[in-house]
Amino acid sequence: MGRKKQPEYRIVVAERTAARDGRFIETIGHYRPREKPAVVHVDETRARAWLAQGATPSETVRSLFKRAGVYAAPAAAAPGAADTPTA
Repeated sequence: MGRKKQPEYRIVVAERTAARDGRFIETIGHYRPREKPAVVHVDETRARAWLAQGATPSETVRSLFKRAGVYAAPAAAAPGAADTPTA
């Protein structure tokens, strides 16, 4: 994607047997390396769901996931919120 000298990459979920630029299942993010700082946007919940189902990211996508915080623990609820009784 993108224009001449302005690349933009989509992060997609695809079957292993699909062609590199072929059919894909879902777009879960994008990467714009030319912006300062580089923009990495990933739908973390969808990425984690696909990883939980056994999806294997490429080396490049794995590094982008690390940058975006997909491998970090999900944000916990506010402290004490689970202990508060509901009326």
